[in-house]
Amino acid sequence: MKLYTYYRSSAAYRVRIALHCKGLDFESIPVHLLRGGGEQKQPAYRDKHPLGLVPALESDAGVLTQSLAIMEWLEEVYPKPPLLPADAGARAQVRALANTIACDIHPLNNLRVLNYLTQDLALSEAQKNQWYRHWVHAGLLAVERLLEHSAAPGRYCWGDQVTLADCCLVPQVANAQRFDCPLDAMPHILRINANCLALEAFQKAEPARQPDAP
Repeated sequence: MKLYTYYRSSAAYRVRIALHCKGLDFESIPVHLLRGGGEQKQPAYRDKHPLGLVPALESDAGVLTQSLAIMEWLEEVYPKPPLLPADAGARAQVRALANTIACDIHPLNNLRVLNYLTQDLALSEAQKNQWYRHWVHAGLLAVERLLEHSAAPGRYCWGDQVTLADCCLVPQVANAQRFDCPLDAMPHILRINANCLALEAFQKAEPARQPDAP
């Protein structure tokens, strides 16, 4: 398998975690989102991913896009170890957590959005960062409340089993910390993040350990 990735991309980070959790071999192919105006915009990459986003996973199934769809595919094709609970209700809860991060929080702090704020709307760097911190803080507070009222408290987002929710949470926390987003009021998130980062699969996926990291 080939993973088209960028070391700082939260979406690519999610998929790297899932691949490492399942112990799968893959080749990382960096797609620099800034160099030369963005390598994701080049025709060669657009042929693989028409939207020009990362990640994309190339496998026997073709080129798969969208991080959550890729992780669900991995779960179906490589079910061991599982990243979803056995119970249908629990799976829905885990998916809700993952989607809260990937669909509600991440799009508002995506590179395309941040660039639009500064390049098209002429916001200053400080104003852009204020936008970022506002929406990420609000979204992570919602995740914190979901974790606080979880039916399966434990070491990770859902009990003591690493799930797709953890694959989504850790990259979002890393992104928030990079922009100095305050997380002190989120003890559940900080505890789970620390527990995840103690695992080898999460460590291998960290941005600083990727081949395109500076």
